[in-house]
Amino acid sequence: MTTFPDVPAESDTPMSTEPLRIGILLPTREQAINGTYAAAPLLDFARNAEALGFDSLWAGDSLTARPRLDPLVVLSAAAAATRRITVGTAALTPALRHPLIGANMIASLSHVAADRLILGLGSGFPMPETEAEFASVGASFQGRVGRLDEIAALWRTAWSAGEDGEPSEFEGRFWQAENLDRLPSPAVPGGPPLWLAGSDTPKVLARAATRYDGWLPFLPDVDAYGRAAARLGELATEAGRTVVPGLYATVTVNSDEAAAEAELEHYISHYYGRSLEQMSTIQAYAWGSAEKCAEWLGGYVRAGARHLVIRIGSLDPEPQLKEIAEVLLPAVRALGTAPTVGSTQS
Repeated sequence: MTTFPDVPAESDTPMSTEPLRIGILLPTREQAINGTYAAAPLLDFARNAEALGFDSLWAGDSLTARPRLDPLVVLSAAAAATRRITVGTAALTPALRHPLIGANMIASLSHVAADRLILGLGSGFPMPETEAEFASVGASFQGRVGRLDEIAALWRTAWSAGEDGEPSEFEGRFWQAENLDRLPSPAVPGGPPLWLAGSDTPKVLARAATRYDGWLPFLPDVDAYGRAAARLGELATEAGRTVVPGLYATVTVNSDEAAAEAELEHYISHYYGRSLEQMSTIQAYAWGSAEKCAEWLGGYVRAGARHLVIRIGSLDPEPQLKEIAEVLLPAVRALGTAPTVGSTQS
């Protein structure tokens, strides 16, 4: 059941004055579930999201576990079809592609999106179907966390290899590469920001604070989120870095709360093959009126979230997009002017 805990707006941790940003997830997985793969509706969705005032547009990634169109291809088209909105992956699974192919694809995408690109990266959702997906491309599911960090490091090396004094070779535990300076350089020096899609464990927060530019969890407990965001800020400050605290959250908007819950249940069962009750123990969900969902998201904003990625919990998300933009966005943004916890970066 949706709850709306009060979270203090003040904290003893450093405060952020970074603007709040709110993004929306492209319905690529929803297309796959409905069996209606098509680029035109996705591009219409992207243009509508930009016109309605969303700050960012995101796409998920999977081959066989939760199939959909490739996010890097879709985001390239979406970036070309829009002018202002940021595009990002939520989240890309780097292990599903050879690291050099991934580096090349992302550099190519950056020449379409320029400085409007963010990459949320995940090591792989811990489900049996994800393990089978890794096996289908010959990737090791064991050690996937270390492999993710190493691929991110390899990408950064590749994206800087053409600059004076930068190495053109990479020697890691899992990957070795030469002649990285032969790969195309990204449009933005050093490549796009890399965010870690992960939980709130001490190891995840330490990795996010020292290796990544953002943290993108889907924590269902706002109090736990607040504690983690504060700790992330402390660790980032100690490392002399700044990190964006994000949030991936799913909302189903309907003034009839029972109908909203039923639609979300239908959505989750088709998306994951599991119940809403099961998934709500690990992911953030809200349902009901736009005002009520905004109040719920506001708890995370007061806890330190500075970039929200909203997934519409419906297999037909387009009808909810306008109401979310007109009611939820301004209500949540009004909270964004209040001080928040954590150390951030835009």
